[in-house]
Amino acid sequence: MTVVETYPTLAEAARAIGSDAAYMGGGTVMMREVNAGEAPARLVRTNDPALAQIRAAGDAISLGAGVTMSAILADSGLDFLHPVARQIGSPQVRNMGTVGGNIFSPHPYGDFAVALLALDARVTMAAGGARPIEELLRGRDHSPGLVASIDVPRPAPGAFGFKKVSRVKPKGVSVITIAALVNRTGGRVQNARIAWGGMGPGPVRGAAAERALQGQMIDDAMLDRLARTAAEGLDPPTDPLASSWYRREVAGVHLARLLRSMEGR
Repeated sequence: MTVVETYPTLAEAARAIGSDAAYMGGGTVMMREVNAGEAPARLVRTNDPALAQIRAAGDAISLGAGVTMSAILADSGLDFLHPVARQIGSPQVRNMGTVGGNIFSPHPYGDFAVALLALDARVTMAAGGARPIEELLRGRDHSPGLVASIDVPRPAPGAFGFKKVSRVKPKGVSVITIAALVNRTGGRVQNARIAWGGMGPGPVRGAAAERALQGQMIDDAMLDRLARTAAEGLDPPTDPLASSWYRREVAGVHLARLLRSMEGR
């Protein structure tokens, strides 16, 4: 039997986590484990109101780890994240699923984490201290602690794009997820961050695609070259949704389509 413990603050919940416990946010993933009899003996949660806060933080927006996808869609100041949140499950899932929970959701979930990786978000932990989300994602399977909030830099208009590739429309789970942040100076790419879901053990950066974009004008010839090399260095899984070979074959095509759509083509 699984026992659910609720604490008034995130700090208390963090102290209560032990080897026999897991944290439960919105419960969209954890409740599957409860129903399957695979959950830990204890589930720890908190109703700390700070987790639901959305506030400006300089050039970034700070999202409490308990902010839901529905709350993001209801906030006009988060318009650049609306296309991402809209792709997360059904209305019921968006009402429950949280930003913090999505960071730890295994493939084929966790699409929002891919966007946060491309946007170079930073996470603040319940125990204190902030770090790049890329660092957290690399160690997320090794009990990194509880996330308190995520600071998301606001991209320049038109610089950020997101694409979810699924077999079931409109709300199937993702075969591949792509997020792109492309900043330009004088028409040439000055800095690009490409993030993938479904192309590794978790959300990963696309180093080959970033190198190919650096200093380039984005035109059809360049995108055709990019499509052929975008998956280099990545190790996509084979699972019931798709084979590793298939993901490698189509990844670059979908990245090129995303960048074309960001160009208004």
